[in-house]
Amino acid sequence: MDTTYDERLAAFSRERLDGYPVPDDLRVLLLAHWEGRTDFAHLLGLEFFDEGELHPFLDTAYLSEQELADPEMQAVNAGVARMVEYVQLVAKGGKGWVGYWVHPDEPVRRPIELDAEFTLWQMTGASLTEAMAFEQAAYQDEPDERVAFGRLAAELDALLPLGAADYDSLDDSAYVVDPEKLMEALTEAERVARGLG
Repeated sequence: MDTTYDERLAAFSRERLDGYPVPDDLRVLLLAHWEGRTDFAHLLGLEFFDEGELHPFLDTAYLSEQELADPEMQAVNAGVARMVEYVQLVAKGGKGWVGYWVHPDEPVRRPIELDAEFTLWQMTGASLTEAMAFEQAAYQDEPDERVAFGRLAAELDALLPLGAADYDSLDDSAYVVDPEKLMEALTEAERVARGLG
C-alpha cells in the first residue's frame, strides 16, 4: 500500500477511532473513497467525514446564543459531548451518521447510527459494511429485503465480501450497554452537577 494511504489511515484512526486500528472493511471503503471510486458509496450510501470535521455531538453551531446560554441546554450539550468517548462516527449515511459503539463493557466494537434528533440506533450486522448493506436492502426496488440484501451482497462481493452474506445470519444481538440510557444518565449527571437536578 502507498505510504500516503498509511499516513491517511493513521490520521483517520487518531481523529475518528481514538487511535484504534481501522477495521478491515472500513479500510477498503476509505481507500476506495480516497482513490475517487464511487462504487461503495453508491451501494452503501456512505459519505466519509472530511478531515477536521466536527463530531455531531460536539457541533453546537446550529444553536442560538440564547440556547447556548441556557443552563438546561448546557447540561444536555455536556452530557452529549461525553458520549463521544463511546460513539465513534466515521461517515454520513443511514439515518444521519454511522460509526461504532465502543463502550468498554461491550465485548466487540459494533456498528451504530445517530439521527438528526441525536437518537442512537443499534445496527444489524457485525461490521459497518454488513450494517449498511442491511439498511440499504430496505430501500431497493425489491420488496423482499432478504432478496435485496442478497443482491447487494453479490454486488459487494467483488469489492468487499461480507462476513455474513445471508440476511438471516447477520448479528442482531442487543448491545450490552444501551446507548440511549447511557446518554440520558450522562445528561442527568450534568444537570445534577449544575444544580438542576
